[in-house]
Amino acid sequence: MHAFARLYERLDGTTSTQAKVDAMRDYFRDAPPEDAAWALFFLTGRRFKRLVPVRAMAGWAMEVTGVPGWLFEECYGAVGDLAEIIALLVAGMPYDVPPEPRAVITPKDARAARSLFDDEPAPEVPAAIRPTALASWAHAILALRDLPEPVQRARVLALWRDLDRTELMLVTKMITGEMRVGASALLVQRAVSVASGVPAPVIAHRMMGTWEPDAAIFARLIAPASIEEDPSRPYPFALASPLEQSPETLGPRDEWRAEWKWDGIRCQLVRRAGELWLWSRGEDLVTERFPEIVHAAQGLPDGLVLDGEAMAWRDDRPLPFAIMQRRIGRKVLGPKVLAEAPVVFLAYDLLEEDREDLRERPFDERRARLEHVIRERGDPRLRLSPLIDAPSWEALAELRARSREEGTEGLMLKHRDAPYRPGRRRGEFWKWKIEPYSVDAVLVYAQPGSGKRSNLFTDYTFAVFDENRELVPFAKAYSGLEDEEITELDRWIRRNTLDRHGPVRVVEPVHVFELAFEGIAPSTRHRSGVAVRFPRIARWRRDKPVAEADTIESLRALLRAPKDPPEGDV
Repeated sequence: MHAFARLYERLDGTTSTQAKVDAMRDYFRDAPPEDAAWALFFLTGRRFKRLVPVRAMAGWAMEVTGVPGWLFEECYGAVGDLAEIIALLVAGMPYDVPPEPRAVITPKDARAARSLFDDEPAPEVPAAIRPTALASWAHAILALRDLPEPVQRARVLALWRDLDRTELMLVTKMITGEMRVGASALLVQRAVSVASGVPAPVIAHRMMGTWEPDAAIFARLIAPASIEEDPSRPYPFALASPLEQSPETLGPRDEWRAEWKWDGIRCQLVRRAGELWLWSRGEDLVTERFPEIVHAAQGLPDGLVLDGEAMAWRDDRPLPFAIMQRRIGRKVLGPKVLAEAPVVFLAYDLLEEDREDLRERPFDERRARLEHVIRERGDPRLRLSPLIDAPSWEALAELRARSREEGTEGLMLKHRDAPYRPGRRRGEFWKWKIEPYSVDAVLVYAQPGSGKRSNLFTDYTFAVFDENRELVPFAKAYSGLEDEEITELDRWIRRNTLDRHGPVRVVEPVHVFELAFEGIAPSTRHRSGVAVRFPRIARWRRDKPVAEADTIESLRALLRAPKDPPEGDV
């Protein structure tokens, strides 16, 4: 645990990509295999579900430090991160660990020692045991699940004792499910590659999908490439860069292939070993969420991997993403939900055929083979994302202007010779999105950010005027401002707070910001009656008085604009 805490400090203390890679390389070279596997678990964004209530953790911290509730709340408001404020207050504070109480074990309590991934019992970790290795800490933390609160209290206080500030903060973040580390998956893959000598693409492929952090997993990760691979494993996704310049700068039009940019759920369809798996870009297995796609794909030949988009679809056109959200938000897919949100798989790349990795082949070759695969299957639920026929960049720009009418977000541009490479590599795949929607809105609430910005107010809530000229919140945004603007706004928020609700500040409604967002849909869950997708701050409208901010009617007008079919028509 000590070594992982020092790694966290090195990562948190630099913005240098090479310094981050070097820090992780050093850790993986020295760490025991099981600790290295758990480090990978946390570094790649995986985390535990919350194991102990947050209010209980705060209460125990106040108990051992003697800090009153009002002062703890003030400290939390200043810091903005529960684990960090607990670490600041508790680290170095001497206290006695209470004995672990004896309790009648109920059937629910008996599940407390389950492992993270299955129902097999994990070893009991009494409060008296002080773990040292990262793996031991992970198992001790997991053993808190479903225990009676008095037992959790005794164990957490035992785990906190004698830790330094960083270690205590990390342990608390693990317990509350808020563990995040400032390293991208690509940097982690590079670091493991450098430490092990295994090529980074092989490391990236092996890290995809679901895996359990243990010594055997790490050994397989860094083993020679001839080792037998998991047939369910998808490939790392290739991502497109935003096109911010004129497309003419890319060269001749005939060197590029154009497709619509679909607004669905990015997936890889893996057909191997007589089975089928559907993976989301977030590396979640979503096979059971899309039974229509699974049924249609059963007729595909073995040894095949398709990249594409799961789309809500009817009558040869996409449905609004809000329709898809109805479906993915339900645990049980009944007949009504399946009828409301029928789905198809729009394929746009072929990554593997007959167990042959095609990713280094030119896009045109992969596309031709993909067309053959989809044509041979002949199922309307497995569709080909069509190439757009436009002879010039000007003609393509005219088609792009119709994107919303087509139910898309713009265009994708792919070089005809482009390989399929993981991550976002500029120059091969571009996303040429349409201009976003935008409105001028008023800042009404603010709260602290996370990580390095936990001591600054960076998360903002915006409102527009309703028919009675009252401000109605409709969107939250936390990106788009320059560092200098954030600092200036933070100082203003602290001086102009009207009220507080926990970490949230109610501020004087005097600042107008232009908000940009990708989509808008009706919503019964929001007071404003609308929900927007991917809101962000486009600019600070210092030139505009609050009275000239937009209204609810402005948002409703965007709902009525020509685009996807209205939600009520499906």
